[in-house]
Amino acid sequence: MKDRKRDRKALRKTGMAAFMALLTALTLCMPGTVQAAGPHMQAAEDEAPTPVGAHGALRVNGPDLVDAKGEKIQLKGMSTHGLSWFPRYVDKETFRTLRDDWGANCVRLALYTDEYNGYCSGGNKEELKNLVNNGVSYATDLGMYVIVDWHVLNDRDPNVHKGEALAFFDEMAEKWKDHDNVIYEICNEPNSGATWEGIRAYAGEVIPVIRKHDPDAVIIVGTPTWSQDIDQALASPLEFDNVMYALHFYAGTHTDWLRDRCEKCVEKGLPVFISEFGMCDASGSGANNFEQAARWMELAKKWNLSYICWNLADKNETSSVLKPGCTKVSRWTEGDLSESGQWIRRQLRGEHD
Repeated sequence: MKDRKRDRKALRKTGMAAFMALLTALTLCMPGTVQAAGPHMQAAEDEAPTPVGAHGALRVNGPDLVDAKGEKIQLKGMSTHGLSWFPRYVDKETFRTLRDDWGANCVRLALYTDEYNGYCSGGNKEELKNLVNNGVSYATDLGMYVIVDWHVLNDRDPNVHKGEALAFFDEMAEKWKDHDNVIYEICNEPNSGATWEGIRAYAGEVIPVIRKHDPDAVIIVGTPTWSQDIDQALASPLEFDNVMYALHFYAGTHTDWLRDRCEKCVEKGLPVFISEFGMCDASGSGANNFEQAARWMELAKKWNLSYICWNLADKNETSSVLKPGCTKVSRWTEGDLSESGQWIRRQLRGEHD
């Protein structure tokens, strides 16, 4: 008799546990329900397939970026602002939020070369390299692709600091040669008279330094006029495999004329990577033009162009995706995001489709 009572009691407890589990599952599925990420949920997130886990090493095939299976892949994500000015966003939880909440599969680490405290203009080289290495490590841990960006801007011509570039990429490529997720962007935005011939010569020296350690890494090369003159690269492309050419746009400034140039180049087989863009004008401020930004995203979708948005910071400028004074580095609410941040988060999550 006692055994029967124990059996009935155990059955009731089992039934109640099942009921509570069902109730919890239904609650989590209800719209508007927000669940704190406890240790068990975090473990489940970490066990989910990651972008790199799903796609592996990338390569360039004609105009396309493809994965280890030869299938087209579109990288999309966020660029940091200057690492020397906004180092706090080189954080594993920052990248996790971009991956899990925003839908990003790639981050870009912007290492300014010639600006205040830039790598070649008084910045602490070891600290800056540590930031880059930490960023690559965090992205690797999370199974995200990562772009190491040699952020040429004030120096105009990448040949100005070519010696430092050669040493930097030699060190980085040797360190990360066995990683499938690292992409090298060797000159962000040549400008103000920098010619394709000069950029081509620079790339002809830097790329072999990377290839010496990592023969198959994808490399992005900037183009003249702040990475807009990709037609010059089409006319005289580099003679290396796994190279893509940077196109940068800011939707408030660059409209149909640059989209037409982009489309013509891709149609003719040029591998284009939108490694930086914004929804505002080319100054990084001014009003956002979301209508033009949406047209750019339609073009990117049509041709499977990868794109990286500028910039992950709380700087008081339109292009920053966090509101000025936001102290969080991860798990942002909508109220923490600027107008630009709210738009790009929806874009990365596929909510504009």
